Amino acid sequence: MNRIKKGDQVIVTTGNKKIKGQTGEVLRVDGERVYVSNLNLVKRHTKPNPQAGNPGGVIEREASIHISNVMLLNPATGKGERTAIKTLGDGKRIRVFRSSGEAI
Repeated sequence: MNRIKKGDQVIVTTGNKKIKGQTGEVLRVDGERVYVSNLNLVKRHTKPNPQAGNPGGVIEREASIHISNVMLLNPATGKGERTAIKTLGDGKRIRVFRSSGEAI
């Protein structure tokens, strides 16, 4: 079970000074890389492709961030916190915050 999943709110802990400390929602997870909405934006020049309906030009999109540079945001405290995986009595596994033991 991954510690960070699509749709989670995360905070950037280290890296570029422009994005450090900012929060956002995880758009997708690719192995050890995460894409966070409106963070780490890069400009990409693309050629037009009429078959796909792509006009081309300069497109701004999110670049990936290594998963070790983000932490799950605890809405109760407003800080990034570590997570653990807890097994319930019926065998179901859930993610919990290590500080409070509260389910995510």
